[in-house]
Amino acid sequence: MSRILMIVSAANSLELADGTQHPTGVWAEELVVAHQSLKAAGADVTIASPGGRKPTVDPGSLNPEIVGDQDKVLVFKQYLADIAGELEAPVPLASINVGDFDAVVLPGGHGPMADLATDADLGDLLIQANNAGTIIAPFCHGPAGLLSATNSDGSFAFAGRELTVFTDEEELTGGTGQKTPWLVATTLAERGAVVRSGPAWNSFVVRDGNLISGQNPQSSEAVTAAVIEALAE
Repeated sequence: MSRILMIVSAANSLELADGTQHPTGVWAEELVVAHQSLKAAGADVTIASPGGRKPTVDPGSLNPEIVGDQDKVLVFKQYLADIAGELEAPVPLASINVGDFDAVVLPGGHGPMADLATDADLGDLLIQANNAGTIIAPFCHGPAGLLSATNSDGSFAFAGRELTVFTDEEELTGGTGQKTPWLVATTLAERGAVVRSGPAWNSFVVRDGNLISGQNPQSSEAVTAAVIEALAE
């Protein structure tokens, strides 16, 4: 049985460029699809967060007008209720031994921009996982968490690696728009990552060795399938 560490943001808001607070958290579709698919494949999934704090589900991700499908929202809500016990008490990142896991999965929502991007415990964990060749799979805004991985010499641990992430176009047209405090794709590129992108709002996955990334919520199923495939290699 594969052992999966699913790292989720514990943030419930993101400060925008104008100083206002944008309610956020984990994007329901990304969490549900990844968790459900991994469990269906027989994996053991452990949910972890900074400080072991309960994650907030982004309210927008359960809004039928935003999701575009009332039935999907009902499915997401039911699944979240089914795993409520796991979400109530995530494992603190600081207590994780990454050697206990075969893959690290990071779903998005804007939450990772508010906490995971600068979390030192996450940075240490990702560096250890990367050095060990453990599968690391962030998607949508989840790759913001990679920014926490700074080597002792100040360099970015994922510099030179190919990846994808929620694009600047998607952020500006369907994310937090002109009030976005910083653009994840641009920032990753500035740190030295090789950022690839597919058409906006379409599933797109990039694999570079042990690093598997997805571009947006529409990529949730495909990136999880890529993780399952990689675990079987």
